[in-house]
Amino acid sequence: MELTVDALRRLASNAVDIAVDGAYLRAFAQDGEPAVLRVMQADAGHVRVQAAGLTSERALALTERMLGIKSNMRAWERSAAKVPWVARLARALRGLRPPRYPTLWEACAHAIVFQQISIHAASAIMLRLVRALVEPVRVDDVALLPFPAPDALVRASDETLRAAGLSANKVAHLRAVAHALACGEVTDEEIEQLPTPAAAERLVQLRGIGAWSAAVVLLRGFGRLDTFPMRDSGVARTAALLSGNSLLDLNEVLDSLGATRGMLYYHLLLGRLRNLTPGAAD
Repeated sequence: MELTVDALRRLASNAVDIAVDGAYLRAFAQDGEPAVLRVMQADAGHVRVQAAGLTSERALALTERMLGIKSNMRAWERSAAKVPWVARLARALRGLRPPRYPTLWEACAHAIVFQQISIHAASAIMLRLVRALVEPVRVDDVALLPFPAPDALVRASDETLRAAGLSANKVAHLRAVAHALACGEVTDEEIEQLPTPAAAERLVQLRGIGAWSAAVVLLRGFGRLDTFPMRDSGVARTAALLSGNSLLDLNEVLDSLGATRGMLYYHLLLGRLRNLTPGAAD
C-alpha cells in the first residue's frame, strides 16, 4: 500500500492525499458535508478501511479505485520481464498497484496544472490552489483538504487563481473543464464506457486537454494501462537515467510492454524519487 500511495501522492507537498503513521487519509466533500477515509495495511494481502460520512459501499469503492486494489499485475510482470532494466524496477517496486484519482474532474485538473512545468512547480501551485478554495477538515492533529469541486473553481475570482501561480491560459482551461463537467457535458460514466482510443478523442474535445493530457487523465483517472503519456521530456530523461542508457528508444520499450505500458509511468515516477538507478544503493 505504501508504494501505491506514494505513486498517488507523487510528492510530499500533496496536501489532499495524506500519508501519516502508516495510514492513507483523504477527505471528501459529500453534499457539502466533510467525509473522511482512512486506509491501513492490515497484512500482506489485505487493507483495513475506516470511514466517517461515507457509506461502507462508497468507502470500499473509493479505496478500490484510488489504490488499485483489484488490479491484476500478472500481465505487467510478464511484460516487464522482457526488458531487463524494467524487470529490475518491477522487482524493486513489487506490490505497486496503479492508483487512480477518484473523479474525472480531479484527473483533468491535475493534467492541466501539471502541463509543461516540473512536477515540483506544479505540486506547489496545486497546494496553493487547494488551500485557497477549500476549508481544512481536522482529524486528530491532521488537517485534511478535500479536493475543490468544479463549482468552487468556477466561483473563484481570476485574482485568486492567478495568485496560486496559474497562468491566464490554465485559468481559462480549468474554468472551461470545470464548467463542462458541472453541466454534465462529459461524465465519468461516459469516459468509463468508451474504449481507450475513443475516450482519448472525447477528452481532447475539452478545452485545455490535448493528447498528452488525455493520456494522463485516462491513466491516472481511469486506470487505462494501455496508454502512456508521450511527448514528455521529463519521462524520457527519467527512462534514460533509470535504464542506464542515454540512447534508449522508449517507443521500443513501450511496444514490448504492450497493453501494460502504463505501469511503466508509475515505475519511472517512483524509481526517480527513490533513486533506483543502475548500481545505486538500496
